Amino acid sequence: MEKKGQSRREFLSNVTLGTLGTIGAGGLLSSCAGSRAVQKGGESTAISLAPQAPDGPVLKAGLVGCGGRGGGAAINFHDAGPNLEIVALGDVFRDQLDQCRSHLKAARGIEVADKNCFVGFDSYKKVIDSGVDVVLLATPPHFRPRHVKAAIDAGKHVFQEKPVAIDPAGARLMMETTRKAKANNLCMVSGTIRRYQKDYIETRRRVARGAIGEVVGANIIRNGGALWWVERRPEWSDMEYMLRNWGNFTWLSGDHYVEMFIHELDVMSWYMGGHPVKAVGYGGRHQRVSGDQFDHFSVSYEYQNGKKVHCATRQINGCDNGKEQYITGTRGRVDASGTIYNHDGEVTWKYPYPEEEDVHSKWSVKDPYVQEHIELVTAIRNGDYINDSEEQIKSARIAIMGRMAAYTGREITWEEVLESESRLGPETYELGPVPEITEEPPIVGTSPAPTNRYDYASANS
Repeated sequence: MEKKGQSRREFLSNVTLGTLGTIGAGGLLSSCAGSRAVQKGGESTAISLAPQAPDGPVLKAGLVGCGGRGGGAAINFHDAGPNLEIVALGDVFRDQLDQCRSHLKAARGIEVADKNCFVGFDSYKKVIDSGVDVVLLATPPHFRPRHVKAAIDAGKHVFQEKPVAIDPAGARLMMETTRKAKANNLCMVSGTIRRYQKDYIETRRRVARGAIGEVVGANIIRNGGALWWVERRPEWSDMEYMLRNWGNFTWLSGDHYVEMFIHELDVMSWYMGGHPVKAVGYGGRHQRVSGDQFDHFSVSYEYQNGKKVHCATRQINGCDNGKEQYITGTRGRVDASGTIYNHDGEVTWKYPYPEEEDVHSKWSVKDPYVQEHIELVTAIRNGDYINDSEEQIKSARIAIMGRMAAYTGREITWEEVLESESRLGPETYELGPVPEITEEPPIVGTSPAPTNRYDYASANS
C-alpha cells in the first residue's frame, strides 16, 4: 500500500506547469503548418509537425525492451527520417530479443550485429555503452526511472515510453534526471502520443484561444476489453512469470489506470493545467483472472480552484466500450480528438480531415507514433532542444494519485503523492522466487459487522 514518507515539498514548484505544457505552444498551428520557436538553454522548442526529420549524420539508436511496443518504437524511429539506424538491442529474455530482431529485419531490413545483442537485467547498461546516440526505452514501466537515469548519466538522448513512472519514488527520480537532462541539453521525448498528434494539437490551440470559454471541468472515460494475459508455465520462476505477464502486475505496469489510462489523463492535464489538489475514487475486480490488479476504476479529481474532473476506465470483455475526452467550458465543450460544441450540442468546429489519398494536405495527421520520433530527431539535428518529461511526470503523478485513492479508499492529496517514499516492487532483480508479491488484488476498507435488528427482547429490556 502507498504510504507517506519524509517531506519533499521542494518538488511542488516543478510540477505546476503552464496549461499549454512544454510542447503545446499557442501559435503552433496558426496555418496548421507548424513553426519552431527555438529556445536554448534547456527550454523546449515548439514541435515542428514536419512530415519527416531533416537529413544529417547517422544517428544510432539502441532499444531496451524488445516486446511488441519496443519493436514498434524501433521501427517508428527508423521511419522518422534519413540516416537513422537501430544498432543495439537489449532484453531480459533471449527469445524476446530474437523475435524482435527477426521482426526488424523482416519489416525494414534492419540487421543488428550479434555483438550488440544483450540479454539480462543489466542489458540496458550494455545497450547504453554500445556507441549509440539515442536510447529507446520500452521495458515494463517499473524500470523506466532507473533506465532513463542511466541513459542521461551517460550523455544519451532518450525516447521513453509511457508511463515514465509507476510510483512516487520513481516519479521523484525521474524529476531529478529530467533536471540533469535539461542542464546538459539532452533531449527527452515521451510516448503519450496525443501531444504530437496534429488534430489534438489544433483542437487544443482553439480552446486555448477561447473557443469554449474558460475550462471548468471534464469527463474522461476509456472502456475496453480485457487485457492480454499469459498462463504460468511450470518452469518459470516467480520473477520470470511476472515479467512475462507484466501488464497484470501493479509493480511492473502501475495497473492499467497508470499504464494505459495515462493517455487520457495526459489529455486531461493538458487542458486543465496545473495539477489536482486531491482525488477520491474506487475500483474493483469483476472478471480479471491474472495478476494483482483491479479491472475497473472511477476517480474524481479536484483542482485548487474547485474545478472537478471525473475519470473512469474499465477492462472487461462483453461490455459496451468507448472513449470520451470531453472538456467543458463556460461557452461550450470539446471532444479533444477534434470537435467543438456549443452548450446546445451543435458542432461549432470540426477538424477538417482530408481524403485518405490527399497525403499532402496541410490537415493530414501523421502517425503520432512516428511524429514523436520526428520531433526528437529534428531537435537533435537542428541543435534545438525538446524535453516533455516534466509534463509527463505530472501526468504520471496524477495517475498514481488516482490509483492510490482507489486502492486505499482514502482521499489522496497532491502533497501526499509528492512526499510519499512508496516504491513498488522487489529490492533486487533476479530470476527466482519473489514471495513478497502475491497474485491477489487489493482489499479496500473493512467488512461490516451484523446488526441484530430482530432481538426484541433485548430491545425492550
